[in-house]
Amino acid sequence: MARQTRSERRARRTAQEESRATIDRAPQQRAPQPARAPAEAAQPASDGRRASGGGGRRFVGESWAELKKVDWPGQQQLIQGTVVVLIACFVTGLYLYAADELFRRLVQHVLLR
Repeated sequence: MARQTRSERRARRTAQEESRATIDRAPQQRAPQPARAPAEAAQPASDGRRASGGGGRRFVGESWAELKKVDWPGQQQLIQGTVVVLIACFVTGLYLYAADELFRRLVQHVLLR
């Protein structure tokens, strides 16, 4: 999918704001909540967990929803990021090699003689 242009993002934001304004102007009508039975109104389990199952399914569903919100990098960004990491690793390795050689010679020629 191609990246959105600035004008497309602005148009999308404007449409979202108009949609929110329309929703805010509409009267809030919610369905009345059914009264809980006395057994359901009892206190939660003493260890703080929910009494019913489905926690794993809920976790996966929420995780999937969060992954849909992620702004994934494009191919060019991915390549650039990979190159930056490889260069940083090379520079760090070169520095550690030079420091190791320097200290090795220092120990062999100064401290062991």
